[in-house]
Amino acid sequence: MTRCFSLTAARNRCYKSSFLKAGLRSTITDLQDGTVMHCWVPKTHNDSKPNLLLIHGLGANTMWQWGDTIRKMIPFFNIFVPDLVFFGDSYTTRPERSESFQAQCVMRVMEANSVKKLSLVGLSYGGFVGYSLAAQFSEAVERVVICCAGVCMEEKDLKEGVFKVSDLEEAADILVPQTPEKLRELLGFAMFKPPPSTLVMCTEHTEEKKELIRAIPKDRKLSNITKISQPTLILWGEYDKIFPLELGHRLKRHLGDNAHLVVIKGTGHAFIVEKPKESYRHLKSFLVDLQPPPSTPSPIPNNENHLSSCKGEAEKITLKTA
Repeated sequence: MTRCFSLTAARNRCYKSSFLKAGLRSTITDLQDGTVMHCWVPKTHNDSKPNLLLIHGLGANTMWQWGDTIRKMIPFFNIFVPDLVFFGDSYTTRPERSESFQAQCVMRVMEANSVKKLSLVGLSYGGFVGYSLAAQFSEAVERVVICCAGVCMEEKDLKEGVFKVSDLEEAADILVPQTPEKLRELLGFAMFKPPPSTLVMCTEHTEEKKELIRAIPKDRKLSNITKISQPTLILWGEYDKIFPLELGHRLKRHLGDNAHLVVIKGTGHAFIVEKPKESYRHLKSFLVDLQPPPSTPSPIPNNENHLSSCKGEAEKITLKTA
């Protein structure tokens, strides 16, 4: 059993208490295939409210990542907050490690709770899972929010200098930190202005989580990524060092007019922590008020290492200005 600092355990208890007070309850769903999923679900389902699925990323557990968001969104939605496979109390004996498999597991939990329609917010790795869920179950998913998830990355991007860390094993060590030093390194990547100190999180299923990371870029090509049809909000930190902002622009181009990109100024990958009020304002506008935000213009390519998906647009600009 991994041991944690008492302050971390105390904070977990506080978040658990806040989830319970918000009207959620902890559930376990056995999918009968070697997979068990934990999910926070409404104690009482309100048929007059729409359903909102919040999908966490790597790092701190789902309670830490969504605690503040739930408090603000609970008046408007029936909220569902699952632990992805190998996080919290969710696990599998199956060999699958793809975001497609994660999405299928989450959807089976929703079906077990009689959820037929939902909107979703996916944070970082959860954005990959949320996008896959929207692609596979388009009839069930109504609106999509992708937060700083490099869905449109390609395997070749690792070799072409797109990322600050191009070695996949090094990236996995940073994203699944096992020491205080690695945790500080992760915060340096995740936040534009990281705090001077933090708590050490307890971690389990370390190798399995690294396998999830290794599976993301494997054989990944933009041409093979399904274009989802739901109205989509893309939120991104201006100085994201984990998934560079250009990947947000690439996703916007991939989805076209059906998607809207909003850049949170002065933040990094963890913009939802650095500017929670602004993040919530955009979520509420899109999910509650159903108002599309103004899109952020795509940048004009200006260096040799820019992503290949921009090349066609660059050529068009050159022809027009020649």
